[in-house]
Amino acid sequence: MSPQRLIVIAFAVAALFGAPSALACGVGGYSYAGIGATSHAYGIGASVTPVTGFNVANGHVAGWVGVGGPGEGPGGSDEWIQAGLSGFAGVAGTSIYYEVTRAGGNPAYHQVAASVPFGKPIRVAVLEMHSRPNWWRVWVNGSPASAPVELPGSHGRWSPIATAESWDGNTGGACNGFLYRFDRISVAHAPGGDWSPLRASDPITSSSTKLRLRTTASFYAAEGDAAFRTLASLSW
Repeated sequence: MSPQRLIVIAFAVAALFGAPSALACGVGGYSYAGIGATSHAYGIGASVTPVTGFNVANGHVAGWVGVGGPGEGPGGSDEWIQAGLSGFAGVAGTSIYYEVTRAGGNPAYHQVAASVPFGKPIRVAVLEMHSRPNWWRVWVNGSPASAPVELPGSHGRWSPIATAESWDGNTGGACNGFLYRFDRISVAHAPGGDWSPLRASDPITSSSTKLRLRTTASFYAAEGDAAFRTLASLSW
């Protein structure tokens, strides 16, 4: 992975909710463990499992797949779409969600389902629509979970990401704890489909996280002592 690409990926995920700063948890209060595809695609999907309960003191944790990012939209604007599983401080359990940022706008969070059991894999995907360039949809367990979303200038330009993250809620505190499993990561080679397993990616890591790759299309992402202990007890 080139240093330039590492900086681009790290900034893309770190800036989704806040500007970089010297806080206790990662960059801008964020830490990550995941992968970034090395080539452009028209969608990404994965089975994401929240393996154990979260330890969220402030802010949130999430495991998601998505495309786009800060500076990726028209004229260098922020533009992205992502879907995954989230957990928040003071809220029991985990939720299925998607988030959209349109050029010139703010991130819009949408909850699809609440109280998802830990240990249950959920298939999430974002996919550009067939015969509708720059229009995207979110899919959950094979069914559409969002209305069509227009993201101008996105057609054929974005490299997908699959990652877990922690955000400290701008408290300057310690990172939250999570353990996610990502399986059957696939990318779409044409709008509307033509899926195949992800073959090449670069790691996205932070000093406080652990990323355990099984294949290019499967990994664990962990943060926090409890998650690290559980990860050490797993067979792969």
